[in-house]
Amino acid sequence: MSWAGGTAAVLAATAHTTSDDGPPVTLPRDPAREEAERELSKGVYHQDDPGLFERALRWLGEAVSDLFDRAASLAPGGHTGLWLLLGAVVLLLVLLVVRLGLPGRRPAATAQDTLFADGPRSASAHRTAAEEAAARGDWTRAVQEHTRALVRSLEERTLLDVRPGRTADEAAAEAGRVLPGHADRLRTAARDFDDVTYGGRTASENTYRRTAALDADLRRATPLLADATTASRGGWTSPGAAG
Repeated sequence: MSWAGGTAAVLAATAHTTSDDGPPVTLPRDPAREEAERELSKGVYHQDDPGLFERALRWLGEAVSDLFDRAASLAPGGHTGLWLLLGAVVLLLVLLVVRLGLPGRRPAATAQDTLFADGPRSASAHRTAAEEAAARGDWTRAVQEHTRALVRSLEERTLLDVRPGRTADEAAAEAGRVLPGHADRLRTAARDFDDVTYGGRTASENTYRRTAALDADLRRATPLLADATTASRGGWTSPGAAG
């Protein structure tokens, strides 16, 4: 039975009562309304009502539509302008992800985070590996190998102690104390190494060229030398400062 049919039946039943011997009797309004409510509360009239999930979806859709309409009323160009604005935001986010990679936190350094996880190799060997990677367009590998080359070169020149467990950040900090004129570039190189090795980003040719140029400059750079007094305090001085 439909709701409309039930309503008509209830109204007909509750509006009048009849008897064979007398005229129809009109029921009072309140009892008639109560009788109609009792009748309409029966499950037979609610079989086609939407379920809770459907009502929730309908409410959510109406809320989103109302929010969109309000935003469109404030955006230049109405709905069209709002869609263009949303498209521009999505495009910007995609470009940022492509350029910078997915965000993520890097955990504390472990044995797998070290510069030389593959074992000891000479600076020359790392440079050769970097050049080979660059020749085939593998800029990520090229950056990694040239970063290892410049740190190994500093170790070979005894400007850094040989420490197999050293990370790129630690190497940059230690080398920056010996070669303070290159401290900022060393930190940048360490960050580039971490980004492509642990951050899931892809190196560019420009990043490789920057790392290779730093390596070449470090090979020609004159380090600060520690004398007996400053070395005891962990400090450094230029060759002409002690005297």
